Amino acid sequence: MSIRNAVASMALMLFAAGVAGGAFAQAAKGQGPCAEDAKKFCPGMKPGGGRIARCMKQHESELSPACQENIKKAEQRLKEFSDECKADAEKFCKGIRPGGGRILACLKSHQSELAPACAAEFNRAGKK
Repeated sequence: MSIRNAVASMALMLFAAGVAGGAFAQAAKGQGPCAEDAKKFCPGMKPGGGRIARCMKQHESELSPACQENIKKAEQRLKEFSDECKADAEKFCKGIRPGGGRILACLKSHQSELAPACAAEFNRAGKK
């Protein structure tokens, strides 16, 4: 897998985990604008591992307008994170096998060395 795909995987993992906006993480907790949609389309689904995110993605066109808007905002923040951290992922994590949060962990281990824009995205994501 190329580093570009690894960054995309990292971004998806962040999104699924809720770091990039919290839409699905909030829904899993019964909070936020996607909570009712999560109950409706993914009842009884155990949170974690991106299960709710995948379920909600399967029902994307059926979600409430508020939930869809929240997801769009989260995707935009995710794109910003990915764009800002792509070069650092290529620089510091070239030999890291994608998956399981390894690229994210690699970037975090180099947090003091990250480009200012990527470091700012990490800080912003950490506050969510």
